[in-house]
Amino acid sequence: MAQTFDMIVIGAGPGGYVAAIRGAQLGLKVAIVEREHMGGICLNWGCIPTKAMLRSAEVFHLMERAKDFGLSAEKIGYDIDAVVKRSRGVAKQLSSGVGHLMKKNKVTVVMGEATLPGKGRVSVKTDKGTEELTAKNIVLATGARARELPGLEPDADLVWSYKHALVPPRMPKKLLVIGSGAIGIEFASFYNTLGAETTVVEVMERILPVEDAEISAFAKKQFEKQGMTILQKAIVKDLDRGKGKVTASIETGGKVEKHDFDTVISAVGIVGNTEGLGLEKLGVSVDRTHVVVDEYCRTGVEGLYAIGDLAGAPWLAHKASHEGVMVAELIAGKNDVHPVRPESIAGCTYCQPQVASVGLTEAQAKEKGHEVKVGRFPFIGNGKAIALGEPEGLVKTVFDATTGELLGAHMVGAEVTELIQGYVVGRTLETTEEELMNTVFPHPTLSEMMHESVLDAYDRAIHF
Repeated sequence: MAQTFDMIVIGAGPGGYVAAIRGAQLGLKVAIVEREHMGGICLNWGCIPTKAMLRSAEVFHLMERAKDFGLSAEKIGYDIDAVVKRSRGVAKQLSSGVGHLMKKNKVTVVMGEATLPGKGRVSVKTDKGTEELTAKNIVLATGARARELPGLEPDADLVWSYKHALVPPRMPKKLLVIGSGAIGIEFASFYNTLGAETTVVEVMERILPVEDAEISAFAKKQFEKQGMTILQKAIVKDLDRGKGKVTASIETGGKVEKHDFDTVISAVGIVGNTEGLGLEKLGVSVDRTHVVVDEYCRTGVEGLYAIGDLAGAPWLAHKASHEGVMVAELIAGKNDVHPVRPESIAGCTYCQPQVASVGLTEAQAKEKGHEVKVGRFPFIGNGKAIALGEPEGLVKTVFDATTGELLGAHMVGAEVTELIQGYVVGRTLETTEEELMNTVFPHPTLSEMMHESVLDAYDRAIHF
């Protein structure tokens, strides 16, 4: 006999498990189905373990710079296996924590592969057989996986996906990274810092293509200073896999050249996990592997929602989590539910230097018809940045010249992934330049640059 719930969530990533917790908090009887591990890709094979590895690379980089700080460090080195072990330990700790949260909130956990045989029905294939669940409301949170292009498929040996790069069988000596989005650039930064001769190939006209052009250009300059080779408007046409090496045919400017590498990381985007769920029979619309939803994540099929990466861009864990909360509140009948606004969600890339942004780029603002005022402030003008030994960076703000609305903020430099939230709050509160100018920022902090960038947009910058 089928178990009946108020809400069933399929997928226990940052969207799914948060939806389940919020639903339980609101008094709903909730079940969550997960086929692999609690916390999904983010906690186990994405956001968290990559940040742990990048932290190791950052500490290693600082050790190499010990002399700059009046310190001495001899025989500096690293153990890649130990770095990976720490990363996996961090992921395991947090994944276990999600399991604890499910118990705490009395969410029923079913481990297995889910399908939707009919409206309001979920069939789960488990180790012990098949379990049948029913609910008026079902939330799809199955996430996404790495895109594989013909000829560039990972093989776990010479060509790696992000999963292989997180548990590398060896330390690359000569590395090719295909794709310069957040995933590609973070891995390029990690392995380059540890000594791999790193080349990044990007098919678009610039790396980090979703970022403001000025920020992308600044980041590229810093990566090249660190020894990376950056190829823009370039295509990897073919990978010839031999014994211990890969010969990549790379086309730039209409000319194809061959280059040898011992390791390739493919980071060319993601595809939604829509297969095998039975969505077609239910009449769910899927566009380019992502479920089509409205602003409240409704699929058009009564009682069926889709959130997170499955429901399209931006592909960010924090976006998924907030969609999970929103959907749970809708199901629980709350009346004051607001849709998630993608344009006010920050994007963060944890390379070195870090990159963070929210809202419209300068070019996007102009394309939308805004007359803009743009402010900039460099890290070299900030006392805290100089004291930290991190003088390379830039804070850029974009305002509507008529209304003073903060349209966008874009940063590159040390700790900008922490700073960006100040501007996110500003956009949520619909702040203008006046409120930001009248805000007192503590000294000495990196956040003072946020203030100065606003002042600069109105020709009032003090320290530059």
